[in-house]
Amino acid sequence: MSYIHLIGFGLKVGHLVLMLCYSFLSLISMNYFIFNDTQMKSSSNKSWMKFVEFFTWNSTKIFHHYYSSKKIRKTWWRKLLILWFAFGIILALWFFWYLRSQALEKRQETLANMCDERARMLQDQFNVSLNHVQAMSILISTFHHGKNPSAIDQETFAKYTERTAFERPLTSGVAYAVRVLHSEREQFEKQQGWTIKKMTPVDKDEYNPDELEPSPIQQEYAPVIFAQDTVAHVISLDMLTGKEDRENVMRARELGKGVLTAPFELIKTNRLGVILTFAVYKRDLPSNATPEERIEATDGYLGGVFDIESLVEKLLQQLASKQTIYVNVFDTTNISKPISMYGTNVSDTGLEHVSPLNFGDPSRKHEMRCRFTQKQPWQILAISTSFGILVITVLVGHIFHATINRILKVEDDFQKMQELKLRAEAADVAKSQFLATVSHEIRTPMNGVLGMLDMLMDTVLDVTQQDYVRTAQASGKALVSLINAVLDQAKIESGKLELDSVRFDLRPILDDVLSLFSGKSQEKGVELAVYISEKVPETLIGDPGRFRQIITNLMGNSIKFTEKGHIFLTVHLLEEVMESIGVETDPSSKDTLSGLPVADRNRSWDKFRTSGQIVGPSESITLIISVEDTGVGIPLEAQSRIFTPFMQVGPSISRIHGGTGIGLSISKHLANLMNGEIGFDSVPKVGSTFTFTAVFSNGCSNLKDQKVNIQSKPKSEFCNMHAIIVDPRPVRAEVSRYHIQRLGMTVEILPNLTNTLSMLTNGSQTIHVVFIEEDVWDKDLSFSAAFVYKLRNLDHKIPPKLFLLSNSIGRSRQNGAVSSPPVITKPLRASMMAACLERAMGGNKNIVRNGEVPKLALSKLLVGRKILVVDDNNVNLRVAAGALKKYGAEVVCADSGRKAISLLKPPHSFDACFMDIQMPEMDGFEATRTIREIEYNVNNHIQHGKLSLQDHANISKWHVPVLAMTADVIQATHEQCSKSGMDGYVSKPFEANQLYQEVSRFFL
Repeated sequence: MSYIHLIGFGLKVGHLVLMLCYSFLSLISMNYFIFNDTQMKSSSNKSWMKFVEFFTWNSTKIFHHYYSSKKIRKTWWRKLLILWFAFGIILALWFFWYLRSQALEKRQETLANMCDERARMLQDQFNVSLNHVQAMSILISTFHHGKNPSAIDQETFAKYTERTAFERPLTSGVAYAVRVLHSEREQFEKQQGWTIKKMTPVDKDEYNPDELEPSPIQQEYAPVIFAQDTVAHVISLDMLTGKEDRENVMRARELGKGVLTAPFELIKTNRLGVILTFAVYKRDLPSNATPEERIEATDGYLGGVFDIESLVEKLLQQLASKQTIYVNVFDTTNISKPISMYGTNVSDTGLEHVSPLNFGDPSRKHEMRCRFTQKQPWQILAISTSFGILVITVLVGHIFHATINRILKVEDDFQKMQELKLRAEAADVAKSQFLATVSHEIRTPMNGVLGMLDMLMDTVLDVTQQDYVRTAQASGKALVSLINAVLDQAKIESGKLELDSVRFDLRPILDDVLSLFSGKSQEKGVELAVYISEKVPETLIGDPGRFRQIITNLMGNSIKFTEKGHIFLTVHLLEEVMESIGVETDPSSKDTLSGLPVADRNRSWDKFRTSGQIVGPSESITLIISVEDTGVGIPLEAQSRIFTPFMQVGPSISRIHGGTGIGLSISKHLANLMNGEIGFDSVPKVGSTFTFTAVFSNGCSNLKDQKVNIQSKPKSEFCNMHAIIVDPRPVRAEVSRYHIQRLGMTVEILPNLTNTLSMLTNGSQTIHVVFIEEDVWDKDLSFSAAFVYKLRNLDHKIPPKLFLLSNSIGRSRQNGAVSSPPVITKPLRASMMAACLERAMGGNKNIVRNGEVPKLALSKLLVGRKILVVDDNNVNLRVAAGALKKYGAEVVCADSGRKAISLLKPPHSFDACFMDIQMPEMDGFEATRTIREIEYNVNNHIQHGKLSLQDHANISKWHVPVLAMTADVIQATHEQCSKSGMDGYVSKPFEANQLYQEVSRFFL
């Protein structure tokens, strides 16, 4: 039954699984093509999504092709459904017949086993009794007839048979009849003291041996002289006067074997029984003795009486399952009239089994017939199985019917999905074209505006005019930033934002971010600081531009909403932070950068994945970056929508501080693209802490390929110098130590000027520089003056240099009679501190300001370089040419791609080319491909000697650097630039420094 149920269940589940699989694939394809979820478009999931797209699209296309080429007709599937039901009914009937026949066969087998078991036990015990009776005949022959006088009498025989009755389990009694001839009758009767009587059947209650008639006169007699007590009433009866006994006696002495009588009613008991008779001979006879010889040698007859009913009942009592079947024992010597020896007449209960019985008498046949006491029960298994098959047939038919209807509906849905997909693809293409067009049409004029404003600043302007130009430049840059943010959000939504993978140094990038916001922080008096753990590698592999974009967004928000206190940026390894979570102090305490309470940074990352849960290569580095401020905080009701695009905290905030509300949304998506997360904790009127993680590759694994930024290396002139930081705040002092140690100095931190003076007076260590926090200096100006006086009078050849660390750029250098030391304005950066120290120590006057390369060094790289600028816009040509000429380059302008091809056909004298992409007639891509083909052919001809090397300026391999000037910031545009043979690109609007940085790398 389980096998059949399994088949039915498998059919049902199979149909359901097929339908669910197809429905699932349909939903995947519809969601993918229509909604185009951006979260699944990250670089880590791109290959998986391509596989899903390919599989779902092809599976649905094959399915649609099959069912559209073979139309489903109602008549067809209705006929198939009818055939299915007919098949199910036939199958159910067949299984009912099969299982019923199996049950009947098993029932028949069970009956046969039970009947054969009973027959075998009855036959075995009968044989035991037969053998013992035969042994007693030999005993009588030996001890009665072989001894004179006889050793056996009635009393001895009765005791012996009674004690050995257990050896004859089926006999009711044993008796011995002696052979007496007629001539010996009178003497025998005198000797025994009784008369030989005739065997007459009487009722049990009326039986009296004395009333029996004497045996009639005949040639010989067989009176019973010995009998077991149970059959003692047969003593003196002549066995030859009974019909059954006479036949039995005659056959026994002729055959020399035990013989059985036919069933008959026993004397006195009137119960049905049989008698087993053995002949007792005077001497041993050979096995081939004739019947006459056997009759002549006969001395008597030993008989065993078997009460069949009691014997069989006794046997069945030994079996525990006797009530389950009816047993009948028959004498079938006369097959036409069998004689029932045991059993009752019962109604037909179905099955019957016949087991043959062999009681040792070949002339008589016996058998045992068995029936179950109850009729065969209902075949529950067959009925339930057949019913189950019918149910499964109906269910499968219903599923088939529903499947057909579902297929028809899926076909309609598929057609609609195809239409929606085509519309979505067209909308996506239109969106991409719109982005490219908007980017180009806005950036191109903005490039001219900003470029002309930059060129205007190089002219002679009064103070008011310079202010106007700077205001226009700031507005233009703000508009470009807004355009960039909107385009980034659009690329994120379309899933086309991808990350670069280049080597970069994190520390100078964060120095640049500090420089970007230093002006605003100094104007507000807000302390701006950055700290990078020493465990963070110097070189990482990732996208520095997008990483800087996240930092800029977070720092910009903090600057915008913070009026006092500090903004603190920290960078650690994720493992480093997780190990120190349990030992950090209370974040609301005064032990912060500015001494003001801050939001709990632990709560800003409490839902982040641990380092073991972040998926990445084995050599990956997971950074955790926190931006902490003491601003106005975020209202509780607005915190749930803080990362929603274009959502402001509130209308009042928007009016006061401005902004578009998409910076945090972009930052979250960028963090996700970097396999990281972003979170925050904010307390109104206390401040906010934003934390995000990012996964990079370790760029320090190969030291030969490592490119360390010059700014991150310690200046050689500051190595082995010792400095003191005077600051009572541990966090602020640690930040100062971090920046000073980047210069190669050894730093000590002291809480006040008294301890500093003691250390300097001790003279155990030479101190070269002392950095004093502004609030320490201003706390007691008189003591500060005394400190300066004592410092100058110390017994040192060169007294240490003093510097004040201040947040404000408007600090007065003189305070009454106290002369203030040189001031280093925060935020601290390695390049700025190096410049200040070099100036104070009388070093190089051409100080590099915040990492900027001097214009003199720039102009030297481009002096004498001939650069071609190609653009169909005259304004852009003038802007680019003016920017390059500032660095001493010789600039040639062309307004089409065809002119560029003619000018760059070898041999030529150009060192580089800036090529606009979108131009009429021939765009920049096609022009660049044509230039590369010309260069390839020329190089090939020079190599094979078809062209003279002298005619081509002795240059054997022509390749002019072609740099794209593109207003498109779409990733596909950048990829197309590389495919067309361009060596780089500059996005519009550009500045002079951008043009230089991109082209100068070819002249280093």
